[in-house]
Amino acid sequence: MRTDQHLAPPRSTHSMPLVFGAGAAIGILGGMIGLGGAEFRLPLLIGLFGFAALSAVILNKAMSLVVVLVALPARMAAAPASVVAAHWPVAANLLAGSLLGAWAGASWAVRMRSATLYKVLAGLMVLMAAALVVTHTTALDSLALPLAVQVPIGVVAGFGIGVVAAIMGVVGGELLIPTIALLFGLDIKTAGSMSLLVSLPTMLVAFARYSRDGSFAVLGANRRFAVVMVAGSITGAVLGGLLLGVFSDLVLIPALAAILLVSAVKLARHA
Repeated sequence: MRTDQHLAPPRSTHSMPLVFGAGAAIGILGGMIGLGGAEFRLPLLIGLFGFAALSAVILNKAMSLVVVLVALPARMAAAPASVVAAHWPVAANLLAGSLLGAWAGASWAVRMRSATLYKVLAGLMVLMAAALVVTHTTALDSLALPLAVQVPIGVVAGFGIGVVAAIMGVVGGELLIPTIALLFGLDIKTAGSMSLLVSLPTMLVAFARYSRDGSFAVLGANRRFAVVMVAGSITGAVLGGLLLGVFSDLVLIPALAAILLVSAVKLARHA
């Protein structure tokens, strides 16, 4: 169990309208690109609201879980459950790695020194920026690999995604969607729904690991903060969805990638 970081900081003293507004802004950013926005929430939790790295990760994970639960029914309407169910081997293949990765990632996060965790988070923010650009600017054609190669690569990819999702407290869709499209040849819409089905149990495993070290104390100390920010995030996601297509990807994606890179620099300096 880590001893160099406050897992249960004092209750947030920030005004609830500010918290709601920040959540809404994050939701809008995520909604405009079809993602949850957790990668944008994490640097705000640290930089604006002053949470220590691990506390921010756990709060981010809890809020991301709620957003996934809300988004899943809507996503099922866009991609029928029967279509998604037909591809259950894809989910099983990725989960074989992501569940282990989530446990490992959470275990590493609670043992890292604070300075190390900030640097790791900064590096992962750069990874997210790169994944965002690739996913939205590149045609994701299937690699058409033979099954004997596809399955082990799927397990390894799932493990890596599980680690990243656990350490950052994100859903992992930024990495799951291109992986599913490239490795298994599914269309982006179906890949998005599959990513949520893989993310949900992966997040629950990470939660189970974090709970072993008393890490959830931060949620109890900041329950109202988390509820208000989640409400803002869901509201913003709806608005962001309505704005989908209003801004050209040629402008939007580089701008969002730049936000992630600036956040990465600030996290690295925070260390």
